[in-house]
Amino acid sequence: MAETRRAFLDQAIASMGLLGLGASRAWCGEDGTPAPGTLFSRAVKFLRPRQGDDGSWSKDRKEPGITALVATALLRSKRVTPADPAIQKALAYLEQFIGPSGGLSQAPHANYTTSIALMAFHEANRDGKYDQTIKGGQDYLKALQWDDSKGTNRDSDSYGGAGYGGPRSRPDLSNTAFMIEALRDTGLPPDDPALKRALVFVSRCQNWKSEFNDQPWAGKVNDGGFIYSAANGGASMSGKTEDGGLRSNASMTYAGLKSMIHAGLAQDDPRVKAAYAYITKHYTLDENPGLGQSGLYYYYHTFARAMALIGKPTVVDSTGKSHDWRAELTAALAKRQGPNGEWVNRADRFMEGDPNVVTAYGLLALAAAQPKA
Repeated sequence: MAETRRAFLDQAIASMGLLGLGASRAWCGEDGTPAPGTLFSRAVKFLRPRQGDDGSWSKDRKEPGITALVATALLRSKRVTPADPAIQKALAYLEQFIGPSGGLSQAPHANYTTSIALMAFHEANRDGKYDQTIKGGQDYLKALQWDDSKGTNRDSDSYGGAGYGGPRSRPDLSNTAFMIEALRDTGLPPDDPALKRALVFVSRCQNWKSEFNDQPWAGKVNDGGFIYSAANGGASMSGKTEDGGLRSNASMTYAGLKSMIHAGLAQDDPRVKAAYAYITKHYTLDENPGLGQSGLYYYYHTFARAMALIGKPTVVDSTGKSHDWRAELTAALAKRQGPNGEWVNRADRFMEGDPNVVTAYGLLALAAAQPKA
């Protein structure tokens, strides 16, 4: 079995043109499993020289959120410390965008950027250095949420959500999930009012007709998966069915699942069970179900974070086959890592043609897949 698995992995890596046979064996264990430490080290080595003199990554895109994503990924890799000059420069760069109301309000896509930056500041926080920055960012995110303070009551399909930018930016599940993760990672309890409001929006993004989703499209697909946004009548990156249903996809489903758990739902909650049923039916690491190769590395990131929160070492799919999700994710990342340690998606959608973005997603997924010590 070990020899068969080794042969399969060697063939997969060679067919991608990423590494020669000898190199692939150097980074594999005796059973053919890729060594996560090698993947981490190669990705970190790739990202280091791509940092600009001002501390940013992908400056030409004018997206400080990319710098925040890379800094968070480097820190979570445990191969880079908060005292590392690259991290210090990156955080100093991000601090330039902090406005008087807290958060990175001076940055494009301020809600998204603040959420990711909060994770970076949290990972780097030592001796309370970034306590005030984190508190200001938390308050800023809460202020951007669609809620009663902005004349949005619970009956609205935008209620509880968060968008990319300012207070009137259309909410979507991806940005709401990043906001929830940032607030939880930085210490807010799951019963915080902001997270309870966010749970209302997240539940409405689920293709599951129930007391938690009263939207007219909820029962048309009804597979327990998630769509991109419940706002303004609903939107899905995977398109519509003939009867007007909104198709689910896996990346949003894992984003929704981890958000529900972050917001305090137990695994026996019917919403969680419905989402998990979708996952077992569509389990794969070859593609992002519902979107193919598009958004694949974002999918790997949400997949790993959600599965780590669930805490089960294996997933049994709808055919009864058991999957060691950590090993399979590591193998999927190994065979896709480029010769210089990078990850990049040829299906250039959702910014996944940028190797800085995608390598950060790869590191974040790999970090989330590491068993807790």
